[in-house]
Amino acid sequence: MSRKLSRREFVSATALSTAALITAPYVRGAYAAGKLSIGLWDHWVPGANDTSTALVNEWAVKEKIEVSIDYITSQGRKIELIVAAEAQAKSGHDILYMDSWWPQAYAEHFEAVNDVVEPAIRQHGEVNGTVRYLGQAAGRWLAVPATPGSQIKGPCSRIDLMKRYAGIDIQELYPAGAPPKADSWTMDTFLKAAEACQKGGFMFGIGLGETPDSVDTAGAIFQSFGGELVDAKGDLTVKTDQVRQALEYYKKLIAFLPPGAPSWDDASNNRWLISGRGALIMNPPSAWALAKRDAPQVAEQCWTHGFPAGPKGRFAPYVPSFWAIWAFSKNKEAAKSLLAHLSKRSSIEKFVTASGGYDLPAYENLATLKTWAEEGPPKGTLYHYPNPYNHQKLSIAAAPAPPKIAQQIYARATLTKMALRYARGEKMEDTLDWAQRECEGFMRS
Repeated sequence: MSRKLSRREFVSATALSTAALITAPYVRGAYAAGKLSIGLWDHWVPGANDTSTALVNEWAVKEKIEVSIDYITSQGRKIELIVAAEAQAKSGHDILYMDSWWPQAYAEHFEAVNDVVEPAIRQHGEVNGTVRYLGQAAGRWLAVPATPGSQIKGPCSRIDLMKRYAGIDIQELYPAGAPPKADSWTMDTFLKAAEACQKGGFMFGIGLGETPDSVDTAGAIFQSFGGELVDAKGDLTVKTDQVRQALEYYKKLIAFLPPGAPSWDDASNNRWLISGRGALIMNPPSAWALAKRDAPQVAEQCWTHGFPAGPKGRFAPYVPSFWAIWAFSKNKEAAKSLLAHLSKRSSIEKFVTASGGYDLPAYENLATLKTWAEEGPPKGTLYHYPNPYNHQKLSIAAAPAPPKIAQQIYARATLTKMALRYARGEKMEDTLDWAQRECEGFMRS
């Protein structure tokens, strides 16, 4: 995040960056017209990094640029520490992967990339509002939307269990190759389905912990009721009827979730689905992909689809990724040229294919690539994952608060903590008082 690193963390991050660069693959042109270094997210899907390397190589050979590629894991906060260390040292990669909130956190350290993003929008269609919210400031694009790592954490339901216990045919609501027929898929329906599946012995696997999967789900639930802790102007809006309605709903839902859900991390819902105990989880297709390998009988019953609609609309938990060019880069023109290449339709199609449909382009005209229609089993299971009909609003938890405040609400898991406090018996006004004090602290920092 935007906090300053301790000396130990700074040294650790610098060492990680240096060690990674030593082992990085290199592309060398016989008549190199310059050098460029790029730090990319180390993808969890086998072979996905190979596709990134091939695309960079393709560009480097054509442009006669010597490129070093560094794949950095997100485990143990390594990539976060490297981003912070390079910003502080004003030295490092020319291009570096950025998680959702980081473009805003380090905005003053970046080269503007309007001349990359705006042509991509003209080619591929508009980006969604969350990409603009996180990637742009005062009309200045801080970073380029990245396909690798961008994801929707929407519902993945068990077709058989939802039919048997909740009486819901999820494939009928979200048919492959056709628009959703999901007017009946509301927050009330969702709650009744959670209760029915819990009584049948197959609980919805929704986390209530402090890691991103839990927070992302909480964000979409609060937004579906219009619940905001801080509004777009930066004003406190904790004590509103909309926030109270969201908390009342969450209290009812929590009664039907696994008892251990408050201690879940981001791997817990994956394990819950693969174990066969869950009727629904909130996740990108990573859990389904692991089920294909480890529990194929589970995978063939999975269907990824849209979020239930609340009184204020239907919101999908969305987490975009970015590529940024540091202001200290010595080869900014080459960096922009490479990012333009990685933003071409042909490149984006290769990213999506290599990830098995996990990675999502930011652009509205690229939501119907063939990978999502063809992936299986069952065939079409990912068709509605990229939101091809703009059926729901792609949104990140704590929006629309000013991003530097929203980032802290998100990182501190304020929404899930509120839901748990109230569900465990704290009075509504006490929970709201606590949340307001938290937000006041975020606004001062």
